[in-house]
Amino acid sequence: MININVLTTTRAEYGLMRPLIERMRKDEDIQMKLLVTGAHLSERFGLTYREIENDGIPIYRKIDILSDKEGVQFVSETMANALKLFTEYFIAEQPDFLLVDGDRYETMAICVAAFNSNVPIIHLSGGATTDGAADEFYRHAITKMAYLHFPTTDIYRKRIIQLGEDPERVFTVGSLGIENIMSTKLLTKAELEKSISFELDKPYALVTFHPVTLEKMTCIDQLNELLWVCDELKDMKFIITMANADAGGDDINEALIRYASTRNDRVLCVRSLGALRYVSAMKYCEFVMGNSSSGLIETPSFKIPTVNIGDRQRGRIKAESVIDCEPVRGSILKAVELARSEEFREFCTHVVNPNGDGDSSRKIVKHIKEYCSGHTVDLKKKFYDIAF
Repeated sequence: MININVLTTTRAEYGLMRPLIERMRKDEDIQMKLLVTGAHLSERFGLTYREIENDGIPIYRKIDILSDKEGVQFVSETMANALKLFTEYFIAEQPDFLLVDGDRYETMAICVAAFNSNVPIIHLSGGATTDGAADEFYRHAITKMAYLHFPTTDIYRKRIIQLGEDPERVFTVGSLGIENIMSTKLLTKAELEKSISFELDKPYALVTFHPVTLEKMTCIDQLNELLWVCDELKDMKFIITMANADAGGDDINEALIRYASTRNDRVLCVRSLGALRYVSAMKYCEFVMGNSSSGLIETPSFKIPTVNIGDRQRGRIKAESVIDCEPVRGSILKAVELARSEEFREFCTHVVNPNGDGDSSRKIVKHIKEYCSGHTVDLKKKFYDIAF
């Protein structure tokens, strides 16, 4: 059997990877062990490991790494904790592979620990670009440490090869987020209302706003511009999910809690909806707004608009249903007006999501098994040069 440790650090990442985790659990050739860390184990981020347990998925190991510091020191100390504790884990366990998704700082530190311990890394979602966030650098650094690569699009595959990775180890598979939408039996609107104890008797938007980690001292200013727009849209309600465990995230969440407490008749603010409720809320909303990658990756599959604010996702491949705007009230309001227009909503019904066809987990498992049966893993990778 192939012993694969799967890492999850956040609610969003787990939601994306759930179809793959389930498929690996059922595969007789794979021994899947789930490692849970980061924001999942923090009360201030909702103790979202409970969502994994509620899904009936066994957690092999919980490793608590989050620092109690603030700002940049929080990020660096969390990475230091991850490097130390996961090095100890990998030395003791020596799995055949570590499978990780994406681009977070704690994921990069854990990959360094795996790399130093001679554990090969399988990387999902490499090759993308997000020019407005430090994730851009973490993602490409993980790519250079990883052995097998599963990008979502051919353009991202070419970028990974451009970084010197052998094309024989890079496989385009589409987005697991699309598969998650297509394979999950979503809640009805009435079930969603009951589950979140919030009446959806008006059109509503699903909102998530994260720190823009490469911009200094702007997150609260930008958030206030967004909330001003929410106040202007008096005929709407809002479901707001809180920011993730990045520097500046606590400031955003404190501001959101204060905002929602004075407008609780039309604003619901939650630390985490969980994968099922989040995707169900996306299905019935009028549009998605904020700067989360879910607005670019999953939302177009529901044929509804996305109002993408600021630079956090700049550089990602986008469907034509995504409306980019500046993080200032006039630009956001103009984007919202377009998203709510009858013509644009009709246009969105014909948009094709460029992020895949919903068959990603099968492709990933197939490629891993085929590669392992036909090749010997050699961590002494050769840089693949492109002929210019």
